[in-house]
Amino acid sequence: MICAGIDAGSRTTKVVLLDAASRRVVAAGVVDQGIEQDALADSLLERLLQEQGIRRDEVGSIVATGYGRKLIRTANETITEITCQAWGVRQAMPQARTIIDIGGQDSKLLRLKADGTVAEFVMNDRCAAGTGRFLELLAARLGVRLASLGEMAGRSRTPALISSMCVVFAETEIIGLLASGVTTADIVAGVQASLATRVAAMGRDVAPPIVLTGGVALVPGMDAALATALGQPLAVAAEPQLTCAFGAAVLAARRVNGSPSR
Repeated sequence: MICAGIDAGSRTTKVVLLDAASRRVVAAGVVDQGIEQDALADSLLERLLQEQGIRRDEVGSIVATGYGRKLIRTANETITEITCQAWGVRQAMPQARTIIDIGGQDSKLLRLKADGTVAEFVMNDRCAAGTGRFLELLAARLGVRLASLGEMAGRSRTPALISSMCVVFAETEIIGLLASGVTTADIVAGVQASLATRVAAMGRDVAPPIVLTGGVALVPGMDAALATALGQPLAVAAEPQLTCAFGAAVLAARRVNGSPSR
């Protein structure tokens, strides 16, 4: 039996197909988000099924999560991204005690109990300076690809100090730094450090092991910047952008196997 998890996030939609019996990932995909979230998710799901030679009626259950989860009409159930993120990480790293998820529009810090369930969580969804949007604005200002920021930061010798707490003022600060001759490498490294500091401020006495998830985890250097801000090491999830969709698929599998999906 095949199950599917759909993560309709703020910036991208992710789909994971899972073998319900073995918990093996059969296929996964990511597409940029758009206005027609339901159509995008359905199209991605259909493409993955066709690529694997799986009929739609062979899918036993679909769980949707993320900001747009209630728009996914094909889902049998909707579950919050907090719960799905925890399930996705606990399947791959049962020992994890803290999850830091940095997406395009928000950041979350989840504290987990010994059994992997969520004890509490903190979310930053009001300031772009603590999210991937900060990096997107930086890439646009510098005229470079988002994926190249990590390489640029790696060339930094003296990271710039970005002191503004608001991303709008921070952008003005960046313009001033460029005008004063500060290298782009130092500015990028400074922005990464600034973002990491804001995320780290969401939680005190963070318990290890710490796992980093979300699209921002794909940007080289962000894990190191966050580890420095936290003062302790962390691990990046194997597929950081897919952990939430994977967790949704795991819960879909539990649903068809008769286990509680929460």
